[in-house]
Amino acid sequence: MTDLGLLLKKARMEKKISLEDLQEVTKIRKRYLEAIEEGNYKVLPGNFYVRAFIKSYAEAVGLDPNEVLQMYQNVIPATETEKVEPIRTTRTSTTRNTERIGKWASNIMVISFVVLILGIIYYFMSINYKGTSDASNNLPKQITDKIEPAAPKTDNGGTPGTGANGGGQLAQTQPEPIAAAPVAPAPEPKNEVKLVKSERGTDFYAVSGTDKLKIEVKVVGDECWMKIDELGTSRQQLHEGILKNGEVKSWELANPAYLRFGKASAMEIVINGQSYPVGNQANVKNVQVDFLKS
Repeated sequence: MTDLGLLLKKARMEKKISLEDLQEVTKIRKRYLEAIEEGNYKVLPGNFYVRAFIKSYAEAVGLDPNEVLQMYQNVIPATETEKVEPIRTTRTSTTRNTERIGKWASNIMVISFVVLILGIIYYFMSINYKGTSDASNNLPKQITDKIEPAAPKTDNGGTPGTGANGGGQLAQTQPEPIAAAPVAPAPEPKNEVKLVKSERGTDFYAVSGTDKLKIEVKVVGDECWMKIDELGTSRQQLHEGILKNGEVKSWELANPAYLRFGKASAMEIVINGQSYPVGNQANVKNVQVDFLKS
């Protein structure tokens, strides 16, 4: 038994710890603990485990493991680094065939890609050439092209010199009057509704191309409270109350309008035939519709 083994065993006996109890605490097999006390380190799996097991043993019996390892570093076997030999792979004929097939496949893919690119270029060049030929055929005739003159006609449908006037003179013809081009009617102003701005919970819409305002509201969600006022020379309330799901109300106005909704996400508004959502949240929302000043 070595001095290190005596030191560890003495500390274990003073703590009244059996090898079985020490095995439970350190999770080291009993025969390895006995080998450490006897100094028979060859029983242990390797030199690395010698230092680790001694450190765990010392901690379990109340000793400073670093101090114990420092005191008996000459006795404890040094940790050896295991040499790992590199694994040599043997290239079989199958591997070589696979690599050869892979190279052929890569070459074929590259060649196919190049052929495809060349085919696309040729296709577009042929289309451009055909388009140029067709365009040249559709060009108008030049001034130098020969045009056959039309034979003049007389009053009685004969040839010159054989008409009623005789003497080979051409019958006089009256020029046809040129009809005046029809005047296109002035385009009617287009009825447009635009969202001008949104601020402080109010959406401002501007209507152009009309002097009438048709507003329709529809409940598309739960019931919703609403109010509508006509903004003329004086403010006039047109409606105030709760509308149920699916209920529709409409008004025709000659003045701007101001609407207030208690639940914006439940309402849909139609202004001069154009539909707009009031909002996507269940909060109070105001809408003002004005005529765009020209």
